[in-house]
Formats: sequence, C-alpha cells, structure tokens
Amino acid sequence: MRAPTVFLIAALPFVLSVLAHSRRHNARSVGFAIPISRRNEIRSEDGAVHLQRLKANTQQSIYDILVGFLNFKINTGETHPLADGLDLSHILGLSKRATGSVPLVDDSSFLWYGTIQVGTPSESFTVDFDTGSSDIFLPSTKCDTNCDGHTLYDPSASASAVDRNKTFKLRYGDGSAVSGEQYRDTVSIAHLTAYNQTLGAALTYSSGFSESNFAPDGLVGLGYQSISAYNSPPLFQTLVAQGRVTLPQFAFKLSNTGAELYLGGTNSNLYNGSFTYVPVTQQGYWQTILTGIFINDCPDFLLNQTSVIIDTGTTLIIGNENDVKAIYAKIPGSQPGPDSGLDEGFFTIPCNSGTVVSFVFGLKRFPVSWSTFNLGQVSAGSDLCVGGIIYYPSLDFLDFWIIGDVFLQNVYTVFDVGENLIGFADLASPPP
Repeated sequence: MRAPTVFLIAALPFVLSVLAHSRRHNARSVGFAIPISRRNEIRSEDGAVHLQRLKANTQQSIYDILVGFLNFKINTGETHPLADGLDLSHILGLSKRATGSVPLVDDSSFLWYGTIQVGTPSESFTVDFDTGSSDIFLPSTKCDTNCDGHTLYDPSASASAVDRNKTFKLRYGDGSAVSGEQYRDTVSIAHLTAYNQTLGAALTYSSGFSESNFAPDGLVGLGYQSISAYNSPPLFQTLVAQGRVTLPQFAFKLSNTGAELYLGGTNSNLYNGSFTYVPVTQQGYWQTILTGIFINDCPDFLLNQTSVIIDTGTTLIIGNENDVKAIYAKIPGSQPGPDSGLDEGFFTIPCNSGTVVSFVFGLKRFPVSWSTFNLGQVSAGSDLCVGGIIYYPSLDFLDFWIIGDVFLQNVYTVFDVGENLIGFADLASPPP
C-alpha cells in the first residue's frame, strides 16, 4: 500500500489555496431556507432497488454533462478541459442510439424539488433544483405536448415578462427534448426576488417530464453561466448580482426527512464543526478535485487528484471503470453486476457487508454511510445488494467522476459563488 504521507504532500498545495478563506467561510450565517423533497425512494417497499430508474437517471446525468460541454464551447469559444480531445457531436449521437432503450420516463424520479414564484402577479411553481445545469424552464400555457397536469406559465398574463425573441431546445438522452421560447421575468424564491431573470417557457415537454413521471412543474439550474443553454446568468447569480443575498452562498441538506436548500449562507442547525473547502477548478459545473478514497480504514489511497463534478441531479456516484473496479476489489464478496443479472458497470455487495467507503476532499475524509452506499437488494429477499458507485461502460474514455446523492446525503454542502469554493461539513444528524 502507498504511504499516506505521499498523498498528504501531493495534496498540500491544493489545500493551502483555500485555507486563507476558511475563517470567514466557516462563520455561521443567516439566510433563507426552502424545504425540498424527493418524489421516490431508491428502494421499493419490499427492499429491492429500482434498477430501471437508477439506470435512466445515470444515462440522463451523463448526457446532461456532455451537452453542457457543448454549451460551454458555444458560450466561451473554448473547449471545456474535461472534454479535451472528445468529439462531442459524435459521442452524443452514439449515446442516443445506445441508450434509447432505457426509458426516460423514470429519469426524474429521484430529483429534489421545492417552490418558486414567477411573474407579476406571481404564481407558484414546483421545480427541481439541480447543480448540474444552469437554466430555468417551465411549461407554457401554449405547450401542446406532455404538459397536462402541470402548473402552466403564461407570459402574457405577467406584467413583468419580456420576450427575448429567442427559442431554446434542451436535449435528452432518448432523443427527446424540452423546447420553447425564452423570456425575462420576475422570479422569487424564499422571499428573495430576481428581476429580469431569463427562463424558458416550454412549448413541448419530453415524455420524461409528463406529470405522471415528473412531479415538479419545471427545473432551476444552479451551475455557472458558461454551461447555460441561454448563455444568461442562472437564478442564484442574478440574486447575488442584484444584492438580494447577504452572502453569495447556497447550501443543501439532502435527506429523506428535513431536506432543504438554503440561500444566502448556511443553516447552522444542520451541520457540526467547520467546513472543509475546496476550490472550483473550472467554472461551468461545480467541479473540484477528489484527493482520495478509503475502504473502511485502509490507508491505501485509491485515487490521486481526480476531477469530479458535484451534482444534486445525479443519484449515484459515477466513476471511471478502472477506479470503480479497484474499489469493489477491496470489498469482500462484491461481484460485477452481470453475474447477478445487472447491467455492466453495476456491482453487487453482500447485504450484510457494512463496508464504509470514504471520500477525501482537501485533507478530510468523509464517510459514505452503509445505508446510502447500499442501494437495496438485487431482488426481494436476496442476500446481495447493489452498490452506490458505478461506471458507465460506453463512456470509459471520460476521465472524471460525477458525485451524486449517494455521497451528498452524508454531508452538508455549501456552494460559494463569490469565492468559487465548495464546502463540506459533517451533518448534525448523519444517516445511520
């Protein structure tokens, strides 16, 4: 095994770059809380995992990242560093054909949603809050495809709506799309109001966003402008620019109970101790560096300075094939998914394993509880369960990870727009 001191020396320059910020950013602050909830659980009532939903969420998460790379190129004129050398048009075309058999109907089942108000006079909409994208869209009163049952946005009824005379099209992994017209309007969230906020009024919804499959009305992206399909400031950046928040930070607690999005700082009731901050290495996604992984208390570091995207819209933890296989090789009794009838990229683990996988950010180790790493039984009554870390076999050329809810449910996470930092703290009430 490699000595931990080698890792510490390698990581120190990265960690020291944020130490100067720690005193101010660890200060507890006052802001505005928005209760959020998740429509469905990963496990069914009989204890078996919802595999089709997980597969569809994984498919869409990766597709969204790739489309964001295209938006980055369009908006900035530069290739995103994580997409260097990739022919994205070709890859996205292959992805659509290869994954079209996975029903997008289940894609949105695990997303986190709450309420915003739009227009003058204002009307309430439920929206998914997603750090892996940057745009707002809502179903329009003119929508004629898959919008029935949702609250519909009527720009003509809002005194503050301004037509941008631009269209938009947000593509999805099964070849479908959300498309419509762009407007500027007043958007309020937790008593904070953004004026002239760009949003999309959808004229068509894909089947994945029909009311029976997608509980919220629309979506609010919380990434950076450089991956925006509108190339306009995202909602939280607008609130910051217009001076609506005391601190340019928003924070998440993701859990089955008491989940919330907090705007303007952090909720000191939901975490213990101080934050470990890591810098955003590329403004687009909330991208940073993962400096290591532990299996139980083994001091062997399985990774060394790997780029990761922190994404509340992704359920699982998605890594590259070699590293994911190396992790499961250290878990006694683990098996590749196909041995148990699962797709390649998934792995089974003994349901009584209790293995603790920890992720290292900066110099701190954050454990993933067994209750969140163990997604559920392969089938009802099985003694094999599905592990929460996977790889995507048709995209094994991607050299970064997507860190989703399997990890994020174990930490309190703050996203600092002002200093371009991501902070993790221990939850006041961690998962069992």
